[in-house]
Amino acid sequence: MKADAIKLDGKKAGSVELSDDVFGLEPRADILHRVVRWQRNNAQAGTHKVKTRSETSYSTKKIYRQKGTGGARHGDRNAPIFRKGGIYKGPTPRSHGHELTKKFRKLGLKHALSAKVKAGELVVIETAEADGKTAALAKQVDALGWKRALVIDGAEVNDGFAKAARNIANLDVLPSMGANVYDILKSDTLVLTKAGVEALEARLK
Repeated sequence: MKADAIKLDGKKAGSVELSDDVFGLEPRADILHRVVRWQRNNAQAGTHKVKTRSETSYSTKKIYRQKGTGGARHGDRNAPIFRKGGIYKGPTPRSHGHELTKKFRKLGLKHALSAKVKAGELVVIETAEADGKTAALAKQVDALGWKRALVIDGAEVNDGFAKAARNIANLDVLPSMGANVYDILKSDTLVLTKAGVEALEARLK
């Protein structure tokens, strides 16, 4: 399929051919859900921790004699039954990540790109280059009507563009190898450079 390309000033810059194998699939929510869940689980720190009865600070002395009190038998105050005692089977540091095959992750990225095309939220620009001035780039972004945009460039991001975009709210910039399903779906507008299109198609063959 063909897509029109523009420059950052809004002028036309010809067209680009988009591969149907990457940009022309029928998006499936179940595939996108699995890949996003895999991404977010891998990003979760998993550092939550509670103290067990061996780690709380009460004395380990037996609190009263075993027999003759008329009450339940207890050892020390660290038991989970007491206030400020240890927590029984509470959370401990662990990884929340799980496995997902490379083939499935590639498929998820294709479906995310196809979803953006189908929703009319894909913009192709000739190049993502700037002189490092945030004000000038912010004016161009406003004129183009990009609210929450993700710009994906080729193998490397232009230094001047990255510097100018750094302080613009809701404008993210990634190289083609950093393209991922979660960030693509989170954006309102997906912006690909011509180099980015070529790099993504080569990556997802």
